[in-house]
Amino acid sequence: MKIDLSGRIAVITGGSRGLGEAMAKTLASANAQIALVARDRARMELVRADIAAQGKVAEVFVADVTQENEVAKLAEAVNARFGSPQILINSAGTNLRKNLVDFTLQEFRSVLDASLISSFLMCRAFVPGMRGTGYGRILNMSSIMSHVSLAGRTAYSSAKAALLGLTRALALELATDGITVNGISPGPIGTDMNRPIMNNPELNTQFLANLPVGRWGKVEEIGALACYLCSEAAGFITGTDILIDGGWTTR
Repeated sequence: MKIDLSGRIAVITGGSRGLGEAMAKTLASANAQIALVARDRARMELVRADIAAQGKVAEVFVADVTQENEVAKLAEAVNARFGSPQILINSAGTNLRKNLVDFTLQEFRSVLDASLISSFLMCRAFVPGMRGTGYGRILNMSSIMSHVSLAGRTAYSSAKAALLGLTRALALELATDGITVNGISPGPIGTDMNRPIMNNPELNTQFLANLPVGRWGKVEEIGALACYLCSEAAGFITGTDILIDGGWTTR
């Protein structure tokens, strides 16, 4: 099935690298116009250039999406450039790995802010423009750490589990508007964050021995799933979370 997102405008936070970059490129290849959002302008310009080289449209918007005033200014800028977006992908996030008793309150809050508060602020800013159009797609990037967890992930697991709660509740609020709200929970994906393990033969072998499919996930696989969920074909999918983890959580 060939997905065509012509005429759709997609706002993607965390669009400077990793999964955000992959989803931006995949949606652009399906003819969506892309608003890249992150704090790193230089990295976003590289993503924008790659998209432009394919004859597609992307613009760069620098913003800290954990800050209410910056999200308000971002929404004004995106609307002025593109009009009201129909697609919002909340992919911004951060992780601090340490034991609970070693967290400062500021550190713990920073992890919640990056995933949960940023998604709340972005949804609040862009949902009004989707209403009344009969079409809208919101994707919140969660994690397998919202379903299972590991020691040292209290802040991250808390943030991602809370994000699933936001996803489900908002899906019910927006169902009659033709706006779907879903989560994607990636497992071990071959991003730059995981390169230290992937490039270490011993660690990589140990890691893959615990992964049923025996390989790392590809960022393109996340992009393909996101593209489908943003399409007309996925209009009956809402309020759910899709695990894409190579069987990790089924062990």
